[in-house]
Amino acid sequence: MGSVFTSAGVAYLHDLSFMVCFAALVLERYLIRPNPDRQNATLMVITDIVYGIAALALLVSGILRVLSFGQGSSFYTENPLFWWKVGLFLSVGGLSLYPTITYILWVLPLRRGALPLVSEGLAQRLGWILNIELLGFASIPLLATLMARGVGLNS
Repeated sequence: MGSVFTSAGVAYLHDLSFMVCFAALVLERYLIRPNPDRQNATLMVITDIVYGIAALALLVSGILRVLSFGQGSSFYTENPLFWWKVGLFLSVGGLSLYPTITYILWVLPLRRGALPLVSEGLAQRLGWILNIELLGFASIPLLATLMARGVGLNS
């Protein structure tokens, strides 16, 4: 009975991590503006840290589901939709490097009591990247839903 609860716990962590990632991206998108005030700039940095931790938990729980707590590794690895999900996740993760590095650089002026300089162009660029990340993340549950119904398997 313990393995049922462990499996359910890993699945729950996976789903919860996904929701936290998505919520963090929505909040970042909502907050991004040229020349943010101290509170918004700090909140953006914290939100991105939460996003990073949730993305790591999503990745680890996903690997655990494939290897030990899911439908069996062949259910996933033999399905091209699984690889699309992985590709989307990695693409969104790759895209998130630019905003993350930007927010890390905001910490320097914030620690000195200054505000980060965010031009209109930078705010627009970050907004577009976040939009693409949100679209990618929103596509992942669709692929998961199709996979759960056997779409993509050759049986």
